[in-house]
Amino acid sequence: MSFILTLAFIVLMLLAIPVGHGMVIAAAVAVLWEGDLPLQIVAQQLFQQTQSFPMLALPFFMLAGSLMMGGRLGQELLKFASEFMKRFTGGELSTTVVASTIFGGVSGSAVANASALGPVLIPWQKKCGYPAALCAANMATSSVLDILIPPSIPMILFSLISGVSVADLFMAGILPGLLMAASFVFLCWWISRRRGYKKTGSVIGKKELLRLAIKSVPALIMPVWILVFLRFGIATPTEVAVLAVVYSILLSVFLYKDLDWARFKEAMVEAGIATGIVMLVIMGSAACGWLLTFDEVPARFVAWVSATIHSPWLILMAMNVVLLIVGMPLDLPPALLLFGPIFVPLGASLGLDPVQLGVIMVLNLGIGLYTPPVGTTLFISTSIAKCPLDETTRELWPFFIAACLLLLAVTYIPALTLY
Repeated sequence: MSFILTLAFIVLMLLAIPVGHGMVIAAAVAVLWEGDLPLQIVAQQLFQQTQSFPMLALPFFMLAGSLMMGGRLGQELLKFASEFMKRFTGGELSTTVVASTIFGGVSGSAVANASALGPVLIPWQKKCGYPAALCAANMATSSVLDILIPPSIPMILFSLISGVSVADLFMAGILPGLLMAASFVFLCWWISRRRGYKKTGSVIGKKELLRLAIKSVPALIMPVWILVFLRFGIATPTEVAVLAVVYSILLSVFLYKDLDWARFKEAMVEAGIATGIVMLVIMGSAACGWLLTFDEVPARFVAWVSATIHSPWLILMAMNVVLLIVGMPLDLPPALLLFGPIFVPLGASLGLDPVQLGVIMVLNLGIGLYTPPVGTTLFISTSIAKCPLDETTRELWPFFIAACLLLLAVTYIPALTLY
């Protein structure tokens, strides 16, 4: 049955069927092929996965991100990041990294980050003399910072799979996210200096920069109080997500005064569509996951790996290689939901902390978001920059290598996530 499920899913992906629909159809095909299970089991699993209170955090975090990124608050954040980074060599390019780090505390979605920041930053960077392909590569890779800096939508999904505390996962992603941001800023500086890109435009004074920083403080403290509330048990993840929406509305209405019914409706529609897409993937993966568990695939996989590879560090390396390959054709949420139930017991057999495993999987599959042939942020950034995909891919290599080095560090140095 597992073979039929996998084969049907691969065929549907080759036919360009949306991932969520593909998983539901593949599960139904596998059940019909087996013949011993009622088809109603697929519908039951689709419905059962949605009956989770923590899952309510997803739409509320998405709504908070839409409200904050679509108004003056997002503009002030972006202006502060750009004016601050313009003072350094390659600063215009580094603005993408800094802005993605800041917006990571707001949106929690790499695709949302690339879609929101790309149309603003890439044309500006091109006017400053940077190649379109380099701007696109920088945007595609920096967007992944959003899924490491809390709140992170993929980490909430991993929490649903593994039962690990969302607060622990959020805390674990901070240091790797900051290390990745620092490495990308260094690459922007190094590439700009090596190619001779000069600083462009005038630099504002310190007083004006301080004024922009003060105006950005309300948004900058949002990820801080989210972590405090979760870490000290003041509120559950779902309650924190609701509070984030209320906080975003209050800021937009009383401080920035830019929220009207039209923008509120637009934010609601964006959050609803994004939630619907993610929920369909979650429901489809639940049906597929149940069938794989029924067929004892996770247990047999753990037994096979344990009998084949005896060194724990080689098993971890093999897990990373598998996830890097899977992340190329498959988007992050379905890959996480499908392989999480398989790798969680494997990690437990190695004594690997599930929090560390969660960061490893999110970072690894995040790299797949800008890896051909189906890199979501890669295609978004390339289309915005209006440049050939092969040129963007060539510019990706320094960022890709830096991300893989960080992945190795996170895999083999537990202190980076379990501090």
